[in-house]
Amino acid sequence: MWVLRAISSTIHRLHLNFPSPSPSSLAPRHRCLPPAMDLPTPSPSPSPYPSQSPPPVNWDSLDALVLDFVRSDRLIAPSASPSPPSSPSSSTTTATSSSSPSTSTFSSYCSRILIRRARRSLEAGDVDAALALLRAHAPAALLDHRLLFHLHKQRFVELVRRGTEADREAALDCLRTALAPCALDAYPEAYEEFKHILLVLIYDKDDQSSPVTNEWSINRRFELAGLLSSILRAQLQAYDPILSMTLRYLISIHKVFCSRQGISSPISDLTERLLFEDRDLPAVPQESSVEAPPFDEVDVQALAHAVELTRQGAVDSLKFAKGDLYEAFQNELCRMKLDLSLLDKLVHEYCVYRGIVEGCSHSLPGISDLKYSQNIDVSSINKQGANSETHLECEMADNQDGGCSTSDITHHDSWSKRIHRVRSSTLGQGRRKRWRGRSDDLNFACETPVDADREILFPAFYMDEDVLQKQDMVADSVGSDTRDMQDQKYEVILEMRDLTSKGMTSKVVDEINDIDPGFFMKNPVLLFQLKQVEFLKLVGGGDHVAALKVASSHLGPIAANNQALLKPLKETLVTLIQPSEDVLTKAVSLPVLASSLQLAISRRLGIEEPQLMKIIRTTLHTHTEWFKLQMCKDHFDNFLKIDSLKEIDPSVSHSMSKALTDECGNGSSQITTCSSGTVPTCPRVLSEIACDESAIIKVMEFLALPRADAIQLLMQYSGNAEAVIQQIFS
Repeated sequence: MWVLRAISSTIHRLHLNFPSPSPSSLAPRHRCLPPAMDLPTPSPSPSPYPSQSPPPVNWDSLDALVLDFVRSDRLIAPSASPSPPSSPSSSTTTATSSSSPSTSTFSSYCSRILIRRARRSLEAGDVDAALALLRAHAPAALLDHRLLFHLHKQRFVELVRRGTEADREAALDCLRTALAPCALDAYPEAYEEFKHILLVLIYDKDDQSSPVTNEWSINRRFELAGLLSSILRAQLQAYDPILSMTLRYLISIHKVFCSRQGISSPISDLTERLLFEDRDLPAVPQESSVEAPPFDEVDVQALAHAVELTRQGAVDSLKFAKGDLYEAFQNELCRMKLDLSLLDKLVHEYCVYRGIVEGCSHSLPGISDLKYSQNIDVSSINKQGANSETHLECEMADNQDGGCSTSDITHHDSWSKRIHRVRSSTLGQGRRKRWRGRSDDLNFACETPVDADREILFPAFYMDEDVLQKQDMVADSVGSDTRDMQDQKYEVILEMRDLTSKGMTSKVVDEINDIDPGFFMKNPVLLFQLKQVEFLKLVGGGDHVAALKVASSHLGPIAANNQALLKPLKETLVTLIQPSEDVLTKAVSLPVLASSLQLAISRRLGIEEPQLMKIIRTTLHTHTEWFKLQMCKDHFDNFLKIDSLKEIDPSVSHSMSKALTDECGNGSSQITTCSSGTVPTCPRVLSEIACDESAIIKVMEFLALPRADAIQLLMQYSGNAEAVIQQIFS
């Protein structure tokens, strides 16, 4: 206590201006500031974006992560022949995700199913089923005497809990043949625990005053299930796909950032349901690895702060991972519990929106509750005829435009005709991936394929796809009567996006003007960018006369009404005197433009952007702000692909992006467009602070302070860690 009093009195004498305590100091199970150090509470901020709009996001990179997720967890049916998804990022995603998963990927998939099955068995109290699974598929796990002792101890309790005479005899047999032998060499305290568990035989499970109340608790099932999951995951290298680990990491940082800043999260309704507060128990290092060499303190602090551990917890995690920082990081991330069913819905919604899988008529049950916009029932459209289609489109536009007058009938009828035309033109063509959903049947999923050269999937998976293809043929034969109108809206949107990503912007403008003459009146910046692409293509082809005609007819009049477009217009006209080989690629990002157009058309048709996009955008922003407060770079952003999510095409001019953001989102946090360059990093780099990394780590370790607070102390003493520590105790 004298140490705490000395620290407290010294801090008050120095009148230090500490920032708010870090999230790691707020959580009771993490490194805590000494109780006597009374730091000021942060002043609340009314918005999670107090000074700027949320950062842009590289949706192509998210496409790649999502594709890796759905392929790793077999959520989509495989194609007969590999083909890229209908997405402007197809070239990117195919480069990062092969159409045929590797053997290790398939093995990890089966191992994850095994872990889920064993977990559910333990949570249901069926220890025998869990042991049978381990003997059949992971016998090496049973060589861990500590784990085996816990399993037999829980099996004994469950047999006694059943209460029948036969089960009691089985429990006594378990004591003699399994539990007692394990207790002798499991770990030093095991024999005492063995003698204590015998009290279960004489104390009733409903007796709350008994000395074995905890042993009777149902929570013991879940704790053991979590411990088994942690051990199996590390032994089998059965880590979750990068997307799910990235979401865990970003959401956990988002929560502590909002808590520290005293702000409310705009996505709390999703994050609270998606990421649970409790975690699985950590795996305990084997006795042989306890005498591990000292770990680099930088690694210890990086792990502790990244996943909110105590310092000793981080050391134990590194011991279990034999010093591998990234393996320890994965172990700790996967201990965080995600709602898999909700994640599947979010991913499916995103895949439909981005054109990775087929449309919403194949969506999972319950996906409608994720949407903020209303979900329109279209089941009776075909019965009611064309008038119902026009009325439906009127209702969708009513939310967007404030009403649907008789003068808009032609516009809605044009959209309806266009939808039917797209449907007719796509019949017989190659389809996008078919969403299959999650299967946890271990025997069904992990049957060894006969043909090693074929995509490593179980035969039943191919049979499932054959059935789906036959259903497609039946659906195609009956034409429009069996296709959902909502699916066709996606077809229109994705066709316009794909044409834009290919640079066919002149056709896009003509198509949209044909079906909705008023669209570009409300989206003039989009029209400017589309015409800008047309201008640059003409310049690249050497047709300067036609290019000037486009500039004078379209670009000039639009820029005259929007001052933010004057600079991009000048930059565009300069290309007339530049070499014409790569003008287009340097001046305009087609994927960014395609995504912006998709957002605008989707809103016009009453389709909101996916909830996953909102989560990623918001959490990326708080991730950036959090590491500004920490005054360092994230050790794990490259490993989790966070840096690629923030990496934006540098070709788009900043002024153009700002104008497009204001147009499409009205300055709101919903905007999907991208601006130039990457998200700004922390402006206060370590070289500008009078202390080095080793001094920061030393103060963090010795005083158990968060990084930002340690830096504040060091700045008072010119970066001298010894002076800080000496002053604290003087």
